[in-house]
Amino acid sequence: MMGKNCVSALEGAEYDVIGIDAGDDVVEQLVAARADVAFNALMGRWGEDGAIQGLLEWLQIPYTHSGVNASAICMNKAASRAVYQANGLPVAKGHLIHRDRLIDGHPLDPPYVLKPNLEGSSIGIQFIWDKATPAPTPGPDMPEIVLVEELVPGVDLTVGVLRDRGFGVTQIETESGVWDYQSKYSQPHARYMTPAALPPDITARCLELGEAAHHALGCRFISRTDLRWDESKGLDGFTVIETNTQPAIGFEGGTFDSQLAAKNLTLSELCHLLVQDASLRR
Repeated sequence: MMGKNCVSALEGAEYDVIGIDAGDDVVEQLVAARADVAFNALMGRWGEDGAIQGLLEWLQIPYTHSGVNASAICMNKAASRAVYQANGLPVAKGHLIHRDRLIDGHPLDPPYVLKPNLEGSSIGIQFIWDKATPAPTPGPDMPEIVLVEELVPGVDLTVGVLRDRGFGVTQIETESGVWDYQSKYSQPHARYMTPAALPPDITARCLELGEAAHHALGCRFISRTDLRWDESKGLDGFTVIETNTQPAIGFEGGTFDSQLAAKNLTLSELCHLLVQDASLRR
């Protein structure tokens, strides 16, 4: 979906576009395309974790979005947490744990969240709300190493960065109270409010944190950082959750697209900007 929408947007910006459905033959397809630029519209592992970026470096094809190192760090939740902490950004209490340790009981006092350390799009996340809820059960579908992290109270916010600067803030409302896979991709969908209805100083702090995370991780040109804000603590109530180097674009009403609309930018204009920024050694 994102790839097809970006192809249409690039054609609207008068680029000659060859759409590639990346699979086992992606090297052959890239070589045959003889492209001047690779527009990366992939999401999830391999497309966002530095793998395709490394391949494009090897093939010497300039590409969009972040480079190998930033992509790999952002996909690794423990690594990105370490970068946040080293740069003074607030994170929730948490640590890595081997899945077999879950048989010992709750690894943190509830409420907490269990996350695959190397995954995107909220895939595989479990929420433990209280001690009456059994600890997660390790199974064959659970990664060997997972991250357990305190579930901090507050409002879900996401901050777009464009041209390496804080760009827009969206507030997310869900029926479950968490912005999980279900609320992102299934019914009932989350409700996105852009710009977020926040006091000016809180909006400014959101933009500052999104931009700081972007630069600390070494992201390039565009990113999206998810935050939680505990309103009762004011400017001290923020927690940085994670940073996405390939924010979803081309989805009407989506978080980044709503931020584009608020700034009167079209998807074609965004895709043009990304192509113009494309390079190697990112």
